[in-house]
This record gives sequence, C-alpha cells and structure tokens, in this order.
Amino acid sequence: MPVQPAKPVAQRPVVRPVTVEETPDGPPCPACGTPNRPDRQFCRRCAARLRTTAPAAALPWWRTIWPLRRRVGNGSDGRWLRRTLLLLVVAGLLVAGFLLVPAGRYVVEDVRDKLGGTAAVGTADVTASAEAPGHPATAATDGITNTYWGTPALDASLTCTFHDPFRLVGVVVHTGASKEPEVFRRTARPTRAELRVTTADGDVDTRTLTFDDRPGRQEFRMGISDVVSVQLILRDAAGPVGEQPIALGEVEFFRRS
Repeated sequence: MPVQPAKPVAQRPVVRPVTVEETPDGPPCPACGTPNRPDRQFCRRCAARLRTTAPAAALPWWRTIWPLRRRVGNGSDGRWLRRTLLLLVVAGLLVAGFLLVPAGRYVVEDVRDKLGGTAAVGTADVTASAEAPGHPATAATDGITNTYWGTPALDASLTCTFHDPFRLVGVVVHTGASKEPEVFRRTARPTRAELRVTTADGDVDTRTLTFDDRPGRQEFRMGISDVVSVQLILRDAAGPVGEQPIALGEVEFFRRS
C-alpha cells in the first residue's frame, strides 16, 4: 500500500550559547534601568528603545496657519510661498494703518469730546460784512442776549478769530433780538446759516446750521481741531425780512476742558 507523506514539523530553535558575558557598561535603560552596552539599540531585558530621537521644535504661532504650517526643506517652493504671503500681509497692514489712522484719530477725539467737559472760548476779533445802525458785529459775542448783531439782508457774514488754535467741540447760537417770545416774533431772525471753520493748516470745514424758529439757546456739536477762525453766513430768515434787520443775538464757542 502506498504510504501517505507525514506532516511537516518545524525545526526547534537552537539556543545560541553565550560564550562571553556582556559587560553592562553603557547607559541604563530609560524604561527598566537595566545597564546595556553602548552599541545596543534596544534594552537586553525589556526591549525598550535606548536611543530616543529629540522631539521636533514647536512651530511659531504664525506657522500654525495654513499654508504656513507646512514643514519644507531649504530651497523648496513652499518656503518662497510663505515669504511671499508674509510680505503681502505686512504690506496690507501698513496700507490699512495708513488709511485708518485719520479715522482712528477722529474716533478717539470724538470719545474725548463726549467724556470731557467744555469751556467757553473768547474771541480775539469780530467783524461783519454788513451791519445795521446800532447793531454792530461785536454785539453777537458780548455775552448779552438782548443786544444783537443786525444785518439789512441775507448772505451777510460774521467772522470771529481767536488768539490760539483750539478744538471746537460745540457752538451755541441765540437767534432773534430777545429771549422774550413777543419781541422775538416782531423781529427778523435767521433760520439757516452756513458755518465755515478754518483750521491752522488752512483747511476749511463747512457745516450747515438749521435753527428752530424759537427764542433761546440752540446747541450744535462740531468736533474740529486746531480752529483759528469761524465765519457764520446767514442764508435764510423768518419774520419781517427787509423791514427790520435780521437779528443774531449771541454766538458762543466752546472747547474741550
């Protein structure tokens, strides 16, 4: 009868005899503390790695943003891409700062105007393009509301200059010849004026002031720095215009205290 082949049997491992005892004169294992020879890569007792590689240095914060977070070798295209993007970002910040500095300064000054107090500013000189008899231009800045600057017709101007440049935070105007309602209604009074504010560098800021047709104090916020002169031009009026002078009782200017 034919004989079936037997199942293959794996050879038993042969233990290699150790002829020379290892000299444990190397560094100890970081895991178990067993001494090992300097040329070994793994511990002879627990097989832990003896030589650990140093961890990679942490990336700076700006390198954690894509595509700057890629690690690339010297001379690769990625390095030039990062440098180009960095230069574009810096240039953009410089341009934005140049454009936003005036706006930022305006916001800061406006907040200071709202949080700070105010103080009245005296005029150095007051002149007018036209004056009615007995109602000179100086009557508009004398601090008395029952005296007034009167002009025979519209488009006349009142110009006030100051000793030193200052930040104009507000203007207060009293229209008409008096605070008494009956006297106020009997006289001509302005209802709209053009305010031209000149600064120390020669710039002119033009504002339109619309007055309520009533006696009393009317306030207008300005917020203009380095003011050296203010010109008020009367454009519209109510009441008996042409029969009586157009009366402007008082103009007051205020700075930040």
